[in-house]
Amino acid sequence: MPTRPAKRSLTLHGHRTSVSLEPEFWDAFRAIATERGIPFNQLAADIDDARTGDEGLASAIRVFVLNHYRATAASAVNRSP
Repeated sequence: MPTRPAKRSLTLHGHRTSVSLEPEFWDAFRAIATERGIPFNQLAADIDDARTGDEGLASAIRVFVLNHYRATAASAVNRSP
């Protein structure tokens, strides 16, 4: 069953903003930041800095999470015998 987006506040380069993501995306996003050993807000700022088009920050975070897990899955497939 789909879950409703949850709004959270982030600090990007000293400025507060809010982003709405589904809880599953928040959990995955936090896990990636922890895996990389960087603060959650730093990862959000890095994604924000990398945006080039008109996509919103929430969309950019979702795509980032998706691409992270796609790369992880592809890496696991390439390592299997």
